[in-house]
Amino acid sequence: MKKTLEFVRSILRDAVMTAIDLYKVMVPILIGVKLLQEFDLIRYVAMPIKPLMAVVGLPAEAGLVWAFAMVNNIYTALVVAISLWPDMVLTQAQATVLGVLMLVAHAVPLEAAVARKSGPKVMFQSVIRIVGALVLGWALHAAYSASGVLTEPAVMLVEATRKADPTIMQWAWGELKNLGYIFLIILTLMVMMRLLSAIGVIDLLNRLLQPVLRLIGIGPKASAITVIGLTLGITYGSGLIIKETRSGNLGKEDVFYSLTFMGIAHALIEDTLLILLMGAHISGALWGRLAFAMLLTAILVQLTRRLSARFCDTYLWGTPT
Repeated sequence: MKKTLEFVRSILRDAVMTAIDLYKVMVPILIGVKLLQEFDLIRYVAMPIKPLMAVVGLPAEAGLVWAFAMVNNIYTALVVAISLWPDMVLTQAQATVLGVLMLVAHAVPLEAAVARKSGPKVMFQSVIRIVGALVLGWALHAAYSASGVLTEPAVMLVEATRKADPTIMQWAWGELKNLGYIFLIILTLMVMMRLLSAIGVIDLLNRLLQPVLRLIGIGPKASAITVIGLTLGITYGSGLIIKETRSGNLGKEDVFYSLTFMGIAHALIEDTLLILLMGAHISGALWGRLAFAMLLTAILVQLTRRLSARFCDTYLWGTPT
């Protein structure tokens, strides 16, 4: 009983602290989005992004969601998506494409900086994630359009209710409820991840993925750590790689391949579940992203072996800081 209570207290404490940190970023963004909506400025802010979004079959407003994901994180972008959802009216295919953009390229400045501590260049890590997100988004858009699947409207699990001319208090109450839903999502995901770890699911995924990573060119020492990033997130994976790199156990090439792979596909459980909440389909959110990460990494492994050591040291990998 004592252990159960301690488990509950620990989960609640971690969830509350995580939520507070997120709210510090989310609340100003929510107010900013509300002001843009009130003054009918969304269309003008989204206009520069419209051509880029058209390439992947999305409305311009979806670009704002992705922009917030790139600068901040998926949780913040999810709240923005909830606010804009009644205006976007996405199909399930479009929600999947938007979700993939967010999954591949989110928190780019922070996560690229974390990766830099292990050696890889920030510029390359940032560019490969943004360009990779667009390439994968375009490929999924083309595949879904050609096959005519996922055409039904996307249903967000947590959706804003749009009232005609709501008062400030009605809007504030609605956003407070959305922030409450976000807390419940955080709490649920934390409980789920700890349970999956406790019953051995995480370890099983790790064992299944290691042979695949070695097949595409990531060495055995790095592959063991890479799967931690794939299942638990890039911060966990990068932290372990930083430690191993500084101890001299990993070569700079393996570090580069591992972190590039993790940049495209990490937190396969938690982040994927978040994106599924906004009506995305698992075919792209999980399997498409994982397959793309494998293909891209395999290509990079073959390509870098044909490049000069000087070029790679200058533009791709370096020394840990």
